[in-house]
Parts: sequence; structure tokens; C-alpha cells
Amino acid sequence: MKLQDRRSFLKLGALAGSSLLATSTLSATPNRFTDSSSKKNVSSDGIKKHRYLGSGKNRIEVSSLGLGCMGMSWNRSFVPEKKPMIAVIRKAYEMGITFFDTAEAYGPFANEELVGEAIGSFRKDIILCSKFGFDIQNGKMTGKFNSKPAHIKEVVEQSLKRLRTDVIDLLYQHRVDPNVPMEDVAGAVKDLIKEGKVKHFGLSEAGPDSIRKAHAVQPITALQTEFSLLTRDPLTEVIPVCEELGIGFVPYSPLSRAYLTGYINERTRYVASNDNRPTLPRYQPEAVIANWAIIDILTEFGNQRGLTAAQVSLAWLMAQKPWVVPIPGTTKLAHLQENLWAADIEFTSDELKKITDDISKIKIIGDRYPTPQTK
Repeated sequence: MKLQDRRSFLKLGALAGSSLLATSTLSATPNRFTDSSSKKNVSSDGIKKHRYLGSGKNRIEVSSLGLGCMGMSWNRSFVPEKKPMIAVIRKAYEMGITFFDTAEAYGPFANEELVGEAIGSFRKDIILCSKFGFDIQNGKMTGKFNSKPAHIKEVVEQSLKRLRTDVIDLLYQHRVDPNVPMEDVAGAVKDLIKEGKVKHFGLSEAGPDSIRKAHAVQPITALQTEFSLLTRDPLTEVIPVCEELGIGFVPYSPLSRAYLTGYINERTRYVASNDNRPTLPRYQPEAVIANWAIIDILTEFGNQRGLTAAQVSLAWLMAQKPWVVPIPGTTKLAHLQENLWAADIEFTSDELKKITDDISKIKIIGDRYPTPQTK
């Protein structure tokens, strides 16, 4: 394994100093990353590689890891103070991240406002993503979908204001709306692209049929769906379709809502009013215990190579395809650094096979959601 440029840590009290070193090269899959270390905004400890999502004129270049911003405002039990979260977003940019993810639903609205304030000075240098698709009334989620074309256009107008920008680089449908034909959804986004308010189209948790229908109307740049070592369904269900159509893949919850970091366990307590994990079968105490064998595998593998379980998990995802770009979220600068270093990890074919084979032997207990998400 090879990790580059890791000898100087960020000057953070949260980081004690020991550098990560390992040696070997990736032999099974060619290293298709491009070094972009000449960027002036990238610090010596930052991410220096990029990837492409989409194909042809719908292709976008992004850092090989993005930043999911949701947890800075919503759905992760605590809500941090705004000032340190703005600092995390700005530090992410300084360290080379050019791919930032938010949505109107996160808050609702609060996360777009946070991101909009944080990115002002470097807005033109990044890929900014947001989403539509949920029904929100009086600032609260109703639990229903709304992807009616007129509503999509209203959402975009409001998102642009909150994000303090004149265009959204990548606009996702957050969830498939069973009451609105996918062709109508894609057509609405196509109109927004023609108007210059959106640059690229994406879907989230869409199944193969929905992907094909949308792509035929407006080419899709990226599909965002939950994907991790704990949730590997996309490998057989949608990633082959993305490869066929030239669509990039963006794993959300690539660390399984912190489970794969080893920092939460069966005793972890959540604030149910601001956290979805208490409602998810996979995060019930008995499931957490039953699935802990995965943490043991990642920890043992990582300990031998100077890596954390989180870094092994992220590196495994990026090793699947050169157009897979995870967006781990964090509220802590130390974890931001930890996650970014995963982009430099290169597995040998034997190492990648061992991790995959060992994890595949474990039967995952608990569904990821109480009801199916991918449609």
C-alpha cells in the first residue's frame, strides 16, 4: 500500500502525531487518478487526486472524495455551532475537496444556508450539489414526495437564494416520486439546464428502470445511493447500469452513519428527534452486535498497515470503480483529515480480494431502512 505526502499533520490539537506509512502498489486495477497537486488551494496534507462523474459533455471533474454536509445541520443527534462548521467546510476546500453535497431537506433549509455562507469565497472553484423531491410544509418534512415539475422549479429558485449562487452544478432528485413520471422529472431539470440555473442532473436511490427513463430525456451525470461495506447491493443492482450508460456513482453514508468507524456501538444513544438511526433496523443494539465482525476485520487489516477502519472502508469503495466518489460527512477537522488520506491508499489485488472475501462471509443483520428506498 502506498500513502503519499503524509509526513506533516494539520496543526490540530485533536491530532496526535504519527504518520501513516505502508508500501505496495495496485496491481489488479490501473491507477487512473490524475495528480492535481499544483492547485494553489491544496495544502500539503490535502487531497491531490481527482475523478470524473458522467461522460461526454455531461462529465464533471471532482476531487476523489467529496464532503457530505448534512450532519452539520441535521439528522445526527446534535447540531454543532455554525462557526466551526463553516471552518470545516472551508478547510475541506483548502485541503483540495471540490465536491460539496447538501439538500433543501437537510434542516430543512438550514444546511443549504450554512453551505452557501461557507463557500462564498471559492464558489466558482467547486462542484456544488443539492436536491429536490420531498414535500416540505411550513419548514417541516411531511413524509411525502413532491417532484411535480412546477414544484421542482420553485425549489431550485429557493435553493439558489439559500446557497447564494446563480447555478447549481449538480441537482439530484432526492427520492423517486411514484406519482410523477420520471420522464416529467427529467424534463423539468432539462428546462432548468437550458435556463442556466442547473448544470447537471442526478438521481438518488433510483433503480435501473428509473435511471434509464430519466437518462433518455436528460443524460444523468451521477447517481447517489447508499453504498458501503455494510451496504453492497449497488454492486449488482445499479452500478452495472451506471457503467453501461456512463453515469458516475456517489456513495452516501459510505461509513454507514459512523458505524464503520467503530465509534458507535450498541450502547450509543441518539436524539430521536434529530437522528434517523433509532428508526433503522441495522442500528438496533442486537444488529450492531451481530454485525460487529465487520469492524473486527477492518480493524485487524488496518492495524497491520497503520490505517483506521474508516480509511480502509473508504479506500475499498474507491477501488471498485474509477468513477465512484464517496461523500463522507464529518463535523470534526481531525476526521476530515483522516478521511482525505484514504484517497491515497492503493490496495494490491490480493489485499482487495481478501477484504472483499472476508466481509462477504458475514451475513448482515437488519435492513438499512424500514421500507425500500431504491425505486
